[in-house]
Amino acid sequence: MDDLEKAILIIFDESGTVTSELKSQAIAFCQQIKDNPSICSICIDRLCFSKLVQVQFWCLQCLHEVLRGRYSGMSSDEKSFVRTSVFSMACYESLDNSNSVKVLDGPSYVKNKLAQVLVTLIYFEYPSIWSSIFLDFLPNLSKGGVVIDMFSRVLNALDDELISQDYPRTVEEGAISGKIKDAMRQQCVGQIVRAWYDILSLYRNSDSELCAFVLDTMRRYISWIEIGLIANNTFLPLLFELILVDGLPDQLRSSASGCVLAVVSKRMDSQAKLTLLQSLQMSRVFGLVAGDGDSEFVLGIASLLTGYASEILDCLKNLNGDLKRASVELLNEVLPSVFYVMQNCELDTTFSIVQFLSGYVATMKGPSPLTEAQLFHVGQILEVIRMHIRFDPMYRDNLDVLDKVGSEEEDRMIEHRKDLLVLLRNVGRVAPDVTQLFIRNSLSSAVGSSLDINVEEVEAALSLFYAFGESLSEEAMRTGSGILRELVPMLLSTKFPCHSNRLVALVYLDTITRYMKFVLENNQYIPLVLAAFLDDRGIHHSKVKVSRRASYLFMRVVKLLKAKLVPFIETILQSLHDTVAQFTSMDYAAKDLSGCEDGTHIFEAIGLLIGMEDVPLEKQSEYLSSLLTPLCQQVEILLASSRVQNSEESPSKVANIQQIIMAINALSKGFSERLVTASRPAIGLMFKQTLDVLLQILVIFPKVETLRSKVTSFIHRMVETLGSSVFPYLPKALEQLLAESEPKELVGFLVLINQLICKFNTSVQDILENVYPVIASRIFGILPRDTIPSGPGSNTEEIRELQELQRTFYTFLHVVATHDLSSVFLSTKSRVYLDPMMQLLLYTSCNHKDLVVRKACVQIFIRLIKDWCARPFGEEKVPGFQSFVIEAFATNCCLYSVLDKSFEFRDASTLVLFGEIVLAQKVMYERFGNDFLLNFVSKGFLAAHCPQDLAEQYCQKLQGNDMKSLKSFYQSLIENLRVQQNGSLVFR
Repeated sequence: MDDLEKAILIIFDESGTVTSELKSQAIAFCQQIKDNPSICSICIDRLCFSKLVQVQFWCLQCLHEVLRGRYSGMSSDEKSFVRTSVFSMACYESLDNSNSVKVLDGPSYVKNKLAQVLVTLIYFEYPSIWSSIFLDFLPNLSKGGVVIDMFSRVLNALDDELISQDYPRTVEEGAISGKIKDAMRQQCVGQIVRAWYDILSLYRNSDSELCAFVLDTMRRYISWIEIGLIANNTFLPLLFELILVDGLPDQLRSSASGCVLAVVSKRMDSQAKLTLLQSLQMSRVFGLVAGDGDSEFVLGIASLLTGYASEILDCLKNLNGDLKRASVELLNEVLPSVFYVMQNCELDTTFSIVQFLSGYVATMKGPSPLTEAQLFHVGQILEVIRMHIRFDPMYRDNLDVLDKVGSEEEDRMIEHRKDLLVLLRNVGRVAPDVTQLFIRNSLSSAVGSSLDINVEEVEAALSLFYAFGESLSEEAMRTGSGILRELVPMLLSTKFPCHSNRLVALVYLDTITRYMKFVLENNQYIPLVLAAFLDDRGIHHSKVKVSRRASYLFMRVVKLLKAKLVPFIETILQSLHDTVAQFTSMDYAAKDLSGCEDGTHIFEAIGLLIGMEDVPLEKQSEYLSSLLTPLCQQVEILLASSRVQNSEESPSKVANIQQIIMAINALSKGFSERLVTASRPAIGLMFKQTLDVLLQILVIFPKVETLRSKVTSFIHRMVETLGSSVFPYLPKALEQLLAESEPKELVGFLVLINQLICKFNTSVQDILENVYPVIASRIFGILPRDTIPSGPGSNTEEIRELQELQRTFYTFLHVVATHDLSSVFLSTKSRVYLDPMMQLLLYTSCNHKDLVVRKACVQIFIRLIKDWCARPFGEEKVPGFQSFVIEAFATNCCLYSVLDKSFEFRDASTLVLFGEIVLAQKVMYERFGNDFLLNFVSKGFLAAHCPQDLAEQYCQKLQGNDMKSLKSFYQSLIENLRVQQNGSLVFR
């Protein structure tokens, strides 16, 4: 063993005994050898004499790299030497007369590498230089299996490296592939096919593995060779014989079916394809799929039948008359086997069940009634859908507890079902009666089942009925057309043996909710609905995820049925007593704090029930008091204990108070402002007392952000519920909420103020005059005077909070200005903030990246001009404001900012902003007259080098009454000025 062989063995060593340093030295040494000009001779010499497979592989790999990288620089003699040597190895010949080593005696990976080297030579030399390679190979096949195997490997490598369209190819590779195929078709394909036939005939009984390998090679080539070479009276009978003879190995039979599938899939004209498919007499293989569904042969037959059916379906779509009828006959023959395959076999990933069945269902659309065969097939399609939407029992426990595996499987099935349920709807359209009968039978079977029917069957039947509802009109849903009148009552009165399972319970609740409009018209079923939601199928289900979902769905049901539920309120409240009690439980330390918000849907449902005017006042007061009193008492106890202890807030105490606030908030949603303020003020008094209690939370827990947020949310609710009668509570509440000045807190506060302004308009002026100076002081202390940092490194929580505060502040200023409250900015305490506000609005109206924000700032200016500036020569309400608007706002925002090329007129948002900017100019002219016009034209236009004639036209347009014409003219003026400047003038 010389140094090269030693180095190669070290490179391939996987025992772990070789150090990384030694391995690096070996790699460096081998690389040195690779760089030797005589490397090809060195490699071929080693291939003749070394029995070490690592050395053989390295040498072949090296030859492959050299040919690919240096072929054009090699001499003719060197190329000829490599070509002759490599071909001799492939034909199992010795390179000299001695007992040299033969590469074909080596393992598969060495032979595959030799095939790769030969294909590289074919790439460069066939057909121009080495035109006889395939014809030279064929006589050597008589040497037996070893050369036949090698020839197949070469053809496979040629397909992988150059011909197959399964891999992306460069334009050059595509051209060379076409050239090679054309040459092979002309020169040798016929002889190769003849050789394949002879090999199969000769070795079918003695070497089935070799025959299977040859067939797999042949399958690759059928797609582009002349189809008549295979689809004839000689070759096809042999292929079918290999498929049909029972005693042959599965691998051989499967490979033969792959070749027939390649024949079936050959691209050609539809009429020629139909003739070919008819000639195959495929019915003889239909029965073969009934064997072991997981065996290689049955899977091969399954792929053959689905591929055959797909090709017939294509013919059916493209042909007419007698040819179409012939296609229908062929399809009707094969479909039973295809349906069997779909339900019993693991299908090839290249075949889409949904795509095929959707294509077949599409052929049924039309005025003609469905034939008996089609109706039967519809039933089979529905059976396939039901089978494929079923969960695998293997995941039953994972799905029930919804662990990581179960969650992944549920997500996968949701995605998998999408197309199947679209198919279900399509089937329902072409065969509504069959579809309804199928769903009815599936559901009846599930309802009548004993414990032994599995969870997955029940869940699938319910899912089908749920999906069926998507295709029903509102009228059909209400009247209970078709199967609804029978199935909805049956479902409502059913408790499945497997109802404890999470999936079954959830789809059951979703399904009965979907058909609630039927119950709306058929009130006799309301007791059944209530039972389903209130017993252990729903809110009292043993699994928390089910009971919470049931609470949410029950709230939706209450919203829909409303007054129809009044007679049942007592029953409902009794059933929910234990659920409600969870919220008043003082054992908050042991409380499960996860997902606590989900439980509030029950309170919203109760609020909707008892908040109706149909409920007598006395009863309504009793119900509401029985809920609010214990909740408020618990809050008071918790607050009292916090006052006494004066200790750090425990997470469980905070969570408990938070839960109670959310419960009361949800409960109040059912009570209208009219009811609590006008018709039944006693109810309103209860909510005022509750508000009084909850506002104490801000005093006792001033720094607990979650509680402040929940109390703020409750104040929002009370503004809508109590109307103006909430006013006495606001000063105290707002004072407490303003105690904190974090950006996030201020955002929540501003949103509340915006709600008050939008609801009560100028009635909140006094409140606003008190809070605005504090708001302005805080915000101008927090926000930067110009731009908030953006770009790389600025996407921090702090920056995001500042951006949110800035956006909310502009909304607040806009709301104040547009609700006749701009005088608030002029109050004694607020005047000090007028200048910073103006500077901020000016900068933002010119520069902000968000065009919606810029538009809002321009609109604020327009409103302030209208509020604070009388018509020309009127008294100036705000000294200095007019000159600021004319000299700063008009020039910078209305001219310079739009001259900037970043102001893109092709953008819709920009055009909306531009419209506001033009309107601002019109308003300024109406209020300031020539004072505005002279400054804007003589200073602004002059700096922008505006021609005199355009300036005069602008003045005329501005003085006219056609806003559309003014906007259009001003846009063209700006575009003209941009062209003249050509970027030489930079404003601002």
